[in-house]
Amino acid sequence: MDASAQTPLISEDVLVSAARRLKEVVVGIDLGTTFSLAAYMEGGRPQVVRDEKGDALVPSVVSFTESGKVLVGWEARARSLLDPQNTIYSVKRLIGRGRDDLQRELSLLPYAIENAERKLVRIRIRENRLTPQEVSAMILKEVKRRAERALEGPITRAVITVPAYFDDAQRQATRDAGRIAGLDVLRIINEPTAASLAYGLDQKKNKGIVAVYDLGGGTFDISVLRLAGGVFQVLSTLGDTFLGGDDFDRRLMDLAAREIREKHGLDVLEHPRLLQALRDTAEKAKIILSKETSAPMVLQSEDPPIDYARTLTRTEMEGRIGDLVQRTLDFCCTAVHDAGLTMGRIDEVVLVGGSTRIPLVRRRVEEVFGRPPHTDLNPDEVVALGAAVQAQILSGGFQDMMVLDVTPLSLGIETFGGAMSKLILRNTPIPCRKSESFTTFVEGQTSVDIHVLQGEREMARDCRSLGKWKLRGIPPMAAGMPRLSVTFTLDANGVLTVNAREERSGQELNVEVAPSSGLTPEEVERLVKESIDHAREDVRTRQKVELRNEVDSIRRHTERALSQAGERCPAELRRSIESGLRTLTASAESDADLHELEQAIDRFNEISLPLARLLMDEVAQATLKDKKLSEI
Repeated sequence: MDASAQTPLISEDVLVSAARRLKEVVVGIDLGTTFSLAAYMEGGRPQVVRDEKGDALVPSVVSFTESGKVLVGWEARARSLLDPQNTIYSVKRLIGRGRDDLQRELSLLPYAIENAERKLVRIRIRENRLTPQEVSAMILKEVKRRAERALEGPITRAVITVPAYFDDAQRQATRDAGRIAGLDVLRIINEPTAASLAYGLDQKKNKGIVAVYDLGGGTFDISVLRLAGGVFQVLSTLGDTFLGGDDFDRRLMDLAAREIREKHGLDVLEHPRLLQALRDTAEKAKIILSKETSAPMVLQSEDPPIDYARTLTRTEMEGRIGDLVQRTLDFCCTAVHDAGLTMGRIDEVVLVGGSTRIPLVRRRVEEVFGRPPHTDLNPDEVVALGAAVQAQILSGGFQDMMVLDVTPLSLGIETFGGAMSKLILRNTPIPCRKSESFTTFVEGQTSVDIHVLQGEREMARDCRSLGKWKLRGIPPMAAGMPRLSVTFTLDANGVLTVNAREERSGQELNVEVAPSSGLTPEEVERLVKESIDHAREDVRTRQKVELRNEVDSIRRHTERALSQAGERCPAELRRSIESGLRTLTASAESDADLHELEQAIDRFNEISLPLARLLMDEVAQATLKDKKLSEI
């Protein structure tokens, strides 16, 4: 007998699943202002991670219930209207920022922001005080959990994307969030660069100049890249980390708030729940107007009494957001000029981010660049797809591809008189290294302040401080005699290391810049440890939520089945099922542990099995009715 005939067949799905378990997948994660998602490589193509409903997007929203539960994603988003003061959204706008940077945000956030040490801000939710990094880590954990379920194995390594115009503080904070979430962040990659990777792979482009226009919920970036023989070289990048779909929503909110104030004499900004409801109706109107020419805006409340309803036209919305769209186009013109090009040299324009669905945006981009932009890739998914490509490159795949990115902002130090002396200019390809020599201006000076700055202004006071350090132990010398060599090293993640050395004495300072508004390494380690210590508790809480959701699904399906069966279901069986359903629902609403709840589900499934058989038999009889044996 042929030995091969005894070997059972194995499905492709089983083989793929086994291969994944043998080789851990490195995922690409788009940590977005409004939505986040993950992607991975399979069969040489990037694929987004989808849940059992086929949904790829995880709302970047975290909500804290009165009982202490932490909800992330769709469940949290559903609570944003019911409990806005304890529901956090748009945390990406806060990450890596101090309170001074957030003045225009604070009045429009329903949750409380507090000052903390070292220019940090913390979000106050009930008894909790959380940094934006911790909240971002909660979102990343949910994305990670979804990827682990879909890929049937642990996920510990990732590439995370950030807006191209994120500064050093924001990049460091994003890396910290990844670590707190239990991820080894292999690379921080710019979102437009990631999008170009996905575009290049999808279109099989091997050369050309591509402009990536990235307008998301909270940020805008424009990057100009050259594609040549598998090398993706960023020529220039520009943008604004406070310009996106949220700002479009606010223009519509301002309109409605003014009309409500005129009609009711009420300031919506003073009522967190109304503010969140207004934000929700503005966002819905904006989305509808991407497809329709008019949309309703409705806000009704009994306490305080408000009855506001109006129809908003697309023309009205375009009039209110037109200047914001123009700002993005001004950035485009500057970025193309910085790349040493003219608009006529741009071969392709790629749109990224959900806000590029707005017809005005697409129309104006086509006018400025003189060609229709590419819209064939899903703008919500393209960044994650590109991050998965970068993850594959870093894992040893796609060895014929290379990404050469640039630093978005100039880096330098403060010199005598408060001037900003730039060592690394913006749009310099990274990784890079630059040294310059300085000296002292004071007789007998024995220490030197190294004040590291980021920005384009000429004076230190107008640039962002990344930190101050003191180089001590310099022998007293005449002014101008010490020879101080300062070296900036910027790695592929855009993380800066500074070395300062006095050549005559050999005194040296070497620091990896942790921005003044960031977490210390010790704080990150503590949060990582807490995450590990509470991992079992967190998993059990999540499992309980999922079991309760399962009970709710069972209840709905059972009630539908009983209604469908009608009088054909024996009265005794109906009473038994209804009683069992009440018991099961009570178990889910109680403090029953996981094992008890699982047992309750199993018991109810046994009770309801005769009903399932009854309905299946009826379906089978209806299917086979009037059919010959040869037709079956």
